[in-house]
Amino acid sequence: MSSFWVGNLVRLRGIEPEDWEAFRKFDEDTDDMRRSHRIEQPFSAARQREWAEQAALKKPDGDKFQLAIESLADGVLVGSVSAFFLDYRAGRFGYGIAIGSEHKGRGYGSDAVPLLLRFMFGERRFHKCEAGVWAFNEPSLAFHRKLGFTEEGRLRNHEFFAGRHHDAVLFGMTAPEFAARHPYPSEI
Repeated sequence: MSSFWVGNLVRLRGIEPEDWEAFRKFDEDTDDMRRSHRIEQPFSAARQREWAEQAALKKPDGDKFQLAIESLADGVLVGSVSAFFLDYRAGRFGYGIAIGSEHKGRGYGSDAVPLLLRFMFGERRFHKCEAGVWAFNEPSLAFHRKLGFTEEGRLRNHEFFAGRHHDAVLFGMTAPEFAARHPYPSEI
């Protein structure tokens, strides 16, 4: 049996209540957090457990969702991927990915993102995926280029954190660009 949600290295799955400890560990790495988004105040263990329980029981919200990324090798939660900023009229959506710092550089993100895009483009009929990356985050810029995203623009001094304003680099990929670079399985 095969699963649409399984790649070569990872499986995308729903968030489970017991995932709270892994997510808390990810959030404790504030250097890593700062590379992808703003630092938030720390949550208590009780609040993190409550978040995971709510995420596990959350009813579907159309095509807006967050999934856990689990390593196939050992079943460990290595991060999460999400779809958001849905524009059905134009056929575009935003996505985000977070990989825990101790799991970076192992190919998990490069395996997980095409699974998400294959679903959004091939099953949900979206036409374009958009992503924003802080201009100083060289690993994320390289990651998006490697996956086939095109740099479409820059929002200057777009966000304030770490004591100053930062640029955001905008990336996009269309469904035909994705299909050319990441062909759909031929057994269908």
